[in-house]
Amino acid sequence: MINYVEPGEIVELTAPSGGVVSGTAYLIGSLVVVATVTVAATLKFSALVTGVADLAKVSAQAWTEGAKIYWDNSAKLFTTTSGGNTLAGVAAAVADNPSSTGQVRLDGVAR
Repeated sequence: MINYVEPGEIVELTAPSGGVVSGTAYLIGSLVVVATVTVAATLKFSALVTGVADLAKVSAQAWTEGAKIYWDNSAKLFTTTSGGNTLAGVAAAVADNPSSTGQVRLDGVAR
């Protein structure tokens, strides 16, 4: 197929104001991604769009496998709270309350 570009699990995007830090989630337009490198604002960076990663979560929440997981762009944390947040994927594993990280399977869907 001559118009194929790439698999799309990791894509190259432009870092927002403040830059990006490797392993940290960002809302780029309407897409939740995780930076795979650290770069300054306006530079290109590789972003995980789909896949599973250990990511910062609301500590006081317990997650069950397959629970819908949202990105809270104000708190910069993943959460099970839908109101005002962007659906990012599902919990790939149980996460205890309290715990600071949880496994998120990013679905790569723009909202």
